[in-house]
Amino acid sequence: MTFFVFALLLLLQVPIGICLCLTAVFYIWYSGNTVLFESYAQQLFGSVESYGLLAIPLFILAGELMNEGGLTRRLINFARVFFGGFRGGLAYINLLANMMMASIMGSANAQIAIMSRAIVPEMEREGYDKTFSTAITAAAGLMGPIIPPSMLFVIYGVLAQISIGDMFIGGIIPGILMGLAFFLIVAGFGFIHTYPKGRWPDAKEAVQSVIQVIPALGVPIIIIGGILSGLATPTESAGLASLAALLAGKFCYGDLKLGVMPDLLKRTALNSALVIFLVASAGVFGWTITFEKIPQMVAEWIGASTSSPFVFMLLVMAQLLIVGMLIEGIAALILVVPILLPIAVDQFGISPVHFGVVVCLNLVLGLLTPPVGTGLFVASAMTGISPMKIAKALIPFLVSVILLLIWFSYDPWPVMVLLE
Repeated sequence: MTFFVFALLLLLQVPIGICLCLTAVFYIWYSGNTVLFESYAQQLFGSVESYGLLAIPLFILAGELMNEGGLTRRLINFARVFFGGFRGGLAYINLLANMMMASIMGSANAQIAIMSRAIVPEMEREGYDKTFSTAITAAAGLMGPIIPPSMLFVIYGVLAQISIGDMFIGGIIPGILMGLAFFLIVAGFGFIHTYPKGRWPDAKEAVQSVIQVIPALGVPIIIIGGILSGLATPTESAGLASLAALLAGKFCYGDLKLGVMPDLLKRTALNSALVIFLVASAGVFGWTITFEKIPQMVAEWIGASTSSPFVFMLLVMAQLLIVGMLIEGIAALILVVPILLPIAVDQFGISPVHFGVVVCLNLVLGLLTPPVGTGLFVASAMTGISPMKIAKALIPFLVSVILLLIWFSYDPWPVMVLLE
């Protein structure tokens, strides 16, 4: 009965956080265990009593400061030094700039919005098809939640009670492999379509771009370097990155005006509150499914279906592709981790880091697949191209990610190699 109430609330388009809380309330009332109401608030607030969750507002703040401070534009100019003169160079610049932004933003939707405004109009001016330009930008946004830092990894680490730093390290190689796959796809399209010829920056412009990007590159170096070296936790790295982005935007580039700070901080607070509330509501929902013994029932069903870790991962992958199409990524992660993680670890001996990277990458695909596909609608709103046109142009990129997912499901090496 609890499941049907949850499904009904989803169909009525009740916000997912409220949906989770109301489902837990219904379960307590329906089960007759009304004494549980006394610990409801404790479960709700206890779910967010995690030091690691402080990283979320700090990473969001760092991304906002990067955009307002002109760091994004410097990263794009820096990418021109490497690919500007190639035929189709701006398409490669788009991917490389997105990879660098992914090492700062941690949010696919924010990255898609920023890069759609920054680079799609420029690609259109140089003769690129607008739909193709939008599709590349949207696909590159998939790297945002995989290349560290990643809000999905932070939330998964909290839910799984494992090191967020380990999750970040586990995402480095898969994120790079995604970028390489996208480069190959763009190169393949180059044999079919004639890309506009680019222009190499002259020596003066190249030197200027390299010098100007140094403060901007300091932000991802602080984030990833601090975590890899063990000198800072992910939360501390996020705080230092926000400070570096503020100083670079204000004093190195002079683009960050103090007048925008109230609106910038307001956006950061609202976006952070949304994510934190989802985590809190997940606490009471996870409490509910534990009482309902849903993880045990799922474990029994999967145990009867297969004893192979790879087949289990494929089953999970197929289910999550469907879940990701219907439910936003963070909400979906919150729903599935309490059910599937114990089965993966206890029954199949899969590393929680390996499982987490595969699950997060799986759910990221839902950002660009109808009917929900929030990334599609963000890209559409920024460029004016219909979501279905973008989705059609995205098919080769999505297929490449699915193939990578199958590889990662079979072989944990790309995820675990830097942790060994």
